[in-house]
Amino acid sequence: MSELHKFLFDGLPVRGMLVRLTDAWTDILRRRAGNTATGAYAAPVTELLGEMAAAGVLMQSNIKFNGALILQVFGDGPVKLDVAEVQSDLSLRATATVTSEVPADARLSQMVNVGGSGRCAITLDPKNRHPGQQPYQGVVPLHGDHHEKLERLSDVLQHYMLQSEQLDTVLVLGANEQVAAGQLIQRMPIKGEGNLAEGLSHRENEDQIGHNEDYNRIAHLAASLTREDLLSLDVDTILRRLFWEEKLVRFTPQQGDTGPRFACTCSRERVGNMLRNLGAAESESILAERGEIEVGCEFCGQQYRFDAVDAAQIFVEPAIIQPQGPTGMQ
Repeated sequence: MSELHKFLFDGLPVRGMLVRLTDAWTDILRRRAGNTATGAYAAPVTELLGEMAAAGVLMQSNIKFNGALILQVFGDGPVKLDVAEVQSDLSLRATATVTSEVPADARLSQMVNVGGSGRCAITLDPKNRHPGQQPYQGVVPLHGDHHEKLERLSDVLQHYMLQSEQLDTVLVLGANEQVAAGQLIQRMPIKGEGNLAEGLSHRENEDQIGHNEDYNRIAHLAASLTREDLLSLDVDTILRRLFWEEKLVRFTPQQGDTGPRFACTCSRERVGNMLRNLGAAESESILAERGEIEVGCEFCGQQYRFDAVDAAQIFVEPAIIQPQGPTGMQ
């Protein structure tokens, strides 16, 4: 079961989180692999998207925000767009738009930053917007301070967090076909709470960058965590190996209904309503040409198929009135 663990270092201005996405992650990959139009992701795309899903959970859990955190990486390579969306209740979904073949050994720059125009965007979309309120978005390039291309998503996000919150952060991310995981260690703000939506900038926080000895010691330990150990070891073992000399205050793990879990807004019922709006004549025309109607969710890849009997039932049964939604599945 997917799980999120939060902890503090007792008496020190340092907090941490560790997430392991198992069933939530394999649900995402299963839907994509079962899509006959797209097929499964290539291994490098799987790794990048899994790291984004894990990072999205960590970042959403690190702020007080009622709405969706949307992490995007986009650019000019064969992977045009990667998206991970995490709601405030930790339900999540993720997808990638791949336009051409991705080499088996492709790195971040080869996938999305070939010409140097790649970007990473973090959007906070409030659940209940006030009149005139717009989502908050921050965007950073996929290169460092010296314009060198960054090859790890963790480096991109650490750079973003430093610019956005003026807080030192260490991220370790990893993903394969079974697990997407991440560890975040962060120096706590001196005043207030770091919040991406607020864009807080305290001079005291900025002055502390790189100078807090307790954080530097713990960050060094956290950075020693390898991708292999992150993906293969359980949370208790990881924390014990890394911080056995530190006094940790651990909170109740978030699992199941309160933890990270896959959720997409698509459903067979919603597709049926789309077909009803399309009309019987158009549906019959598609059936006559193809033998069935196939609709795929543009976000999660789930395919829904309707044969002649299924379609007939849609137009015979009373229409169910539902709120007006997008014209395409997302």
